[in-house]
Amino acid sequence: MAGVADRDELLSRRCVWVNGPIIVGAGPSGLAVGACLSEQGVPFVILERADCIASLWQKRTYDRLRLHLPKQFCQLPKLPFPEEFPEYPTRKQFIGYLESYAKQFEISPRFNQSVQSAKYDETSGLWRVTAVVAGDDSRNRSAEVEYIGRWLVAATGENAEKVVPELEGLEEFGGDVKHACDYKSGEAYRGKRVLVVGCGNSGMEVSLDLCDHDASPSMVVRDSVHVLPREVLGKSTFELAVLLMKWLPLWLADRILVVLAWLVFGNVEKLGLKRPSTGPLELKNTQGRTPVLDIGALGKIRSGEIKVVPGIKRFIEGKVELVDGQLLDVDSVILATGYRSNVPRWLRGSDFFFSKDGLPKSPFPNGWKGSSGLYAAGFTRRGLSGAAADAVRIADDIGRLWKEESEPAKKLICLP
Repeated sequence: MAGVADRDELLSRRCVWVNGPIIVGAGPSGLAVGACLSEQGVPFVILERADCIASLWQKRTYDRLRLHLPKQFCQLPKLPFPEEFPEYPTRKQFIGYLESYAKQFEISPRFNQSVQSAKYDETSGLWRVTAVVAGDDSRNRSAEVEYIGRWLVAATGENAEKVVPELEGLEEFGGDVKHACDYKSGEAYRGKRVLVVGCGNSGMEVSLDLCDHDASPSMVVRDSVHVLPREVLGKSTFELAVLLMKWLPLWLADRILVVLAWLVFGNVEKLGLKRPSTGPLELKNTQGRTPVLDIGALGKIRSGEIKVVPGIKRFIEGKVELVDGQLLDVDSVILATGYRSNVPRWLRGSDFFFSKDGLPKSPFPNGWKGSSGLYAAGFTRRGLSGAAADAVRIADDIGRLWKEESEPAKKLICLP
């Protein structure tokens, strides 16, 4: 009976042949690959689990968010940002740019299609990608579709799923607990004591936003962290870092950035922020840990409006006990604990290319191409500029192969 059921399921599943690459993810990485392929005349399909492009930006970011880097380092291939945009575009402006980008290159993702598995069929030499389509029929029932094609591009990125740590006693806490992806504004926290777990760019900015809305944030700083000024003498610190790495060894570029940070901020260890022994650029390259680019949180820490506290030991009802024995009264908890790749959940048999944390094993700039027609876009740990570089390489490679494979067919058609 099981065999009959399996056969019926197979027969009821709709199969779609894709005469080009299957792209999983309609975020900036997937859109960039699609645009570059369009320029080369290569057909493709983009599968997206949400009901919109760039769902992370549209649905899982806070209102005050801006691009942390200057716009010239964040634009996608073939289309610069509008000149009237500020140096650091707002969340709303960036979403508008992405929507214009999709329209310009006539990219139409297939929305509400959640990829459950993708595996390479050695016998046929093709990728078989199974997606569940939400509300596919008149009864609003889900349906399964299998896409079959020569190439697969994983473009779900490094931030596909939120990371929620296990914290002792959190279930007994009783107050409001949410991940930073569900945080929109500090307006709902006026007058409240809020524990922000995490001290990366999101943790710092959420804490700053809470201060601006008259909340009282305490920020958990468990590990060491690099805090750099976003700009030095009116110039972007990131732009300076790129210039330094072009002419100097990495260790010296790191040393210069740390000295500049000390000159601007002074000794931040007095504020409870211990610097790592490894430099910010080396740490980013080797562990993917991004330095914090300060936009005002450090001033609030210095004034005492943001309280820096050590790691969490456990939660009890309405309170949190810290590793140093402090007991804090807390109304709400915001987990600024980051994101991770979801590739291991749906990509089968990819151990040769992706590591267990869902990132390519080969370091940048070689992590964009695997074997058997598998590609990865947006996993460089270099933000939007890395995704853009991946997209160009992937489209050039697939474009060349697609044209080579299409040529014999064209010759056959032209025979008298």
